Amino acid sequence: MEEQNNKNLILAMVLSAAVMITWFVLFPPPEPPVTSTVPTSELLPGTATAPAAEPAPGTTPAVEPVPQAPRLTIDTPKLAGSISLLGGRIDDLSLKGYRETLEPGSETVRLLSPVGENLAYYSVFGWLPGTGLETDDVPGAMTEWTATGGELSPGAPVTLTWTSPKGLTFTREIAVDEDYMFTVTDRVQNSSDASVTLQPYGIIARHGLPQLQNIFVVHEGAIQRADGKLTESDYSDLTEFAVNPNEGLPAEVTEATTDGWIGFTDHYWMTTLVPEQGKPYKQVLKYVPTSGIYQAEVRPPAIALAAGAEASSTIQLFAGAKEWATIRAYEIEGGIPGFLDSIDWGWFYFLTKPIFAVLHWLNAMIGNMGLAIIALTFFLKFLVLPLAYKSYVSMARMKELQPEMEAIKERAGDDRQKLQREMMELYKTRKVNPAAGCLPILIQIPIFFALYKVIFVTIELRHAPFFGWLRDLSAPDPSSIYNFFGLLPWDAPATGSILHLVFIGVLPILLGITMWLQQKLNPAPTDPVQQQIFAWMPWVFMFMLGGFASGLVVYWITNNTITFIQQYLIMWSHGKRPDIFGNIREARAARAAAKPAPAEPKKGKK
Repeated sequence: MEEQNNKNLILAMVLSAAVMITWFVLFPPPEPPVTSTVPTSELLPGTATAPAAEPAPGTTPAVEPVPQAPRLTIDTPKLAGSISLLGGRIDDLSLKGYRETLEPGSETVRLLSPVGENLAYYSVFGWLPGTGLETDDVPGAMTEWTATGGELSPGAPVTLTWTSPKGLTFTREIAVDEDYMFTVTDRVQNSSDASVTLQPYGIIARHGLPQLQNIFVVHEGAIQRADGKLTESDYSDLTEFAVNPNEGLPAEVTEATTDGWIGFTDHYWMTTLVPEQGKPYKQVLKYVPTSGIYQAEVRPPAIALAAGAEASSTIQLFAGAKEWATIRAYEIEGGIPGFLDSIDWGWFYFLTKPIFAVLHWLNAMIGNMGLAIIALTFFLKFLVLPLAYKSYVSMARMKELQPEMEAIKERAGDDRQKLQREMMELYKTRKVNPAAGCLPILIQIPIFFALYKVIFVTIELRHAPFFGWLRDLSAPDPSSIYNFFGLLPWDAPATGSILHLVFIGVLPILLGITMWLQQKLNPAPTDPVQQQIFAWMPWVFMFMLGGFASGLVVYWITNNTITFIQQYLIMWSHGKRPDIFGNIREARAARAAAKPAPAEPKKGKK
């Protein structure tokens, strides 16, 4: 029955439109980053506390600048930077494989920066004094170490040494692999004649609120896993349990017994402390309002060290890009449980994880992420083909029932209860589901959500090119009708602007065309309201999806094309070959008939 099929399609389109609108409300385009200036004071174990008085908004407390110290160069296949011998800080790090933008000459992404620069971000390690020790007896954030060795690179660690006034000798070995993992091993030898107690720690400190995407689909802030439980905290959550600046007490302490890690995550980058797995330790999150510092810490158990004894502690630091293959290798081969969950897979993680795994494999095989998305669409359509086939067959059989449906209408007249009862009996007898036409589009909704998450969150899609003008599949199509797709000598509107959403590009136009063609598989509905919905829906979707990531629009175009071919062939195989051109002509005739006739001019008085 044509009317029922059209109702099913309208319902599916309305549901999809509702999904699109909801998506725009929940996940608006990223706002331009705001640069903030923050103080350079520190509140770390072994340093002086920050001023007790809360600074007025927009002001910076007066603090002494951090003294300069010698540095050791970091040079690996993926990292470049340096280590300050002041505290043995890992505080200068850039990612060689990533640029800030696609523009020629764009700078590499700077992940860590030292105190004294805006938005300082770094990691320090040290020891907390216990029984028999004072603050000056253990190395802290302001201790200047002596270096042995030159450049830090894979297979070539550096060693730092420092001896305390009480005769304790501290040695720190810093190693790095070919990806993003540092291994910091702290050793202490008690050369004094008394027993002492001390506790190792590792800290990631972040001065000020970083530049955020401020978009719901991406988690930015603290992330931690303890004994199998993953916890994500926004920066606003940390400010709610700020520490007392006079006492320096931690705001939130988590006792972990077997495994875990803690740190800060951005859209594509992450810094994470990983203590020795299988051993108990403490996780600490804090925010210091007087200095604007966010801190994530790990504190292994305190060590009681007899005279003449030695002890050691090892903490790893991940500082780099959230690459799926790299992080997965650290989880599987490096023995860091749940490390892959540091990538924000979202509510539909049971879909996003396998979808991305397949997409990653396809991209490795094909070598082009856009073609990999197209191949993924074919794969997903193949998985749901049995259900789609059943749906399209049901739609074709509905057409076969049209004469009987018309007969039921004539018998029932105005008796709607009788009409519904006899129709349902006919559906049951012929084993036809009138709502089956909605199933294919309903299946696409969670897949659409999952794929949007994958495209927007995973770094593998960042700056991933397709062909021609499509240089970044994680960004909207930059082409525009405004300059006739680059043929006219002026720039297109910036992506994300209102003009860009109005003067859409090539991909959104192709999307509207494929949706329009998919409609034409069925004759135009006789109801004028349905006619208007059908006439406008493809073009409404065209503009709504114009601001989405181009990779997602590529998926939707491919999905529409495959769906069109599937439905055409299935309907043809059941003797109901669609008359596409005839349906187009009928739709035009129906719209022409629905237009009111022009009023006749009034005759003048004689």
